[in-house]
Amino acid sequence: MTTILGLSGSLRRASFNTGLLRAAADTAPDHVTIEIGSIREVPLYDGDLEATHGLPAAVQQLQKQLGAADGLLLVTPEYNNGIPGVFKNALDWMSRGPGLDLFAGMPVAVIGASPGGFGTILAQDHWLPVLRTLRTRPWFEGRLMVSRAGSLFDENGDLTDDKTREALAGFIAGFAASL
Repeated sequence: MTTILGLSGSLRRASFNTGLLRAAADTAPDHVTIEIGSIREVPLYDGDLEATHGLPAAVQQLQKQLGAADGLLLVTPEYNNGIPGVFKNALDWMSRGPGLDLFAGMPVAVIGASPGGFGTILAQDHWLPVLRTLRTRPWFEGRLMVSRAGSLFDENGDLTDDKTREALAGFIAGFAASL
């Protein structure tokens, strides 16, 4: 069994990206499990907090999930043409303590959904220096940017578009095959 840790970079209840992550888990091949992690409880990084209390429980949980995973799927929104701060913050925390070694050599795929016409192309590209610094192994064999997401997801953030679901299934199968 192949396990992929999936993280959405949005905290919004009906997030297109969280819906895309749920759809990825639903469309994964039978031999692949996408374990959905949560960044919701990760506090803003504060070195004083870390020095006084160590790593927060939410960060320890994410590190545990990453350590048990064969790959990492980042499902990123695009805010002001870049990476959402809350998402970057979560990975910054995850890289603390023993975390940096967990990222080294980890296969990573990046996808995203946006209400705009360009999908999340700029946010996906913005992740590259971060992934390089974390010494991950980005997967470049596929790319998935879901544009005009408002017409592809319902009011609960669930993916309703069959064409996008099919493209997502192919992307996840390709990433999983590379692990």
